[in-house]
Amino acid sequence: MTTTGIRVSGRTVEIKRAEKELFPGDGITKADLADYYRRAGRRILPQLRGRPLMLERHPDGIGDGRFMQKDTPDYFPDWIHRAELPKEGGTVGYPVCDDLATLLYLVDQACITPHRWLSKADRPDHPDLLVLDLDPPGEDFESVRWAAARLHELLDELDLPAALMTTGSRGLHVLVPLDHHAPFDDVRAFARDLADLLADRHPDQLTTAARKQARKGRLYLDTQRNAYGQTAVTPYAVRALPGAPVATPLSWSELDDPDLTPQRWTIATIGERLEGDDPWEGELRRGRSLKAAARRLEKL
Repeated sequence: MTTTGIRVSGRTVEIKRAEKELFPGDGITKADLADYYRRAGRRILPQLRGRPLMLERHPDGIGDGRFMQKDTPDYFPDWIHRAELPKEGGTVGYPVCDDLATLLYLVDQACITPHRWLSKADRPDHPDLLVLDLDPPGEDFESVRWAAARLHELLDELDLPAALMTTGSRGLHVLVPLDHHAPFDDVRAFARDLADLLADRHPDQLTTAARKQARKGRLYLDTQRNAYGQTAVTPYAVRALPGAPVATPLSWSELDDPDLTPQRWTIATIGERLEGDDPWEGELRRGRSLKAAARRLEKL
């Protein structure tokens, strides 16, 4: 088995079993995944720094099971940052990825997809992001595109900025930057009210029903991630699906691109976007208070 050393962040990170195919149908190896995350580092690290993570690990590749890991094992190096946060009945020491060496070490652990908290470790109860997941009933992406446009219009009515991204799976995420003053309970209640209003405006196309049987073919506006300890896929993260699709930030103008799909970019095709302009430049820099938006929402 081959071990490859990569020098980053003042450390040499060893990628063991570098030739191991994590995506057997595509011939994508652990070394290929490490190379992608190294190239994507300047884009993905700002999305990860300071945030507790849940690691989606596939030690034997995507076709042979996975496990989701919240804690930081004792064998992880001391230089990997940890966040000891409360849970019911105790605490969990979550890994935090603050540099490229940590990101590549997680790849060595066969972490294909890091899922991040919507809050940072220093204020875990107060998110700085609100996320709505547009989840289609099947493979109909046109309904997702349409729903994202309607949600963007409503957020404009509330004077809330928002960013858009493909999930690399089936849908889109819409993210609203917050000033991390409101606790999770308030943020989740606002997200639910926002989704309820949008569904009330378009009852034949949209729903907030959590039970699949109650959705009746409508697109689900999922607000469940807006809670303490919940996670969302990290922008620029690779998904554990055939082809290695990447969760990719978009500009709102790209919503009208007829070639847009939730899995449009993969680790083999995203290189040009990584080198080009950041579609989120400035989108998430200034978090907003929900107080004024909640008052506007109540009037609507």
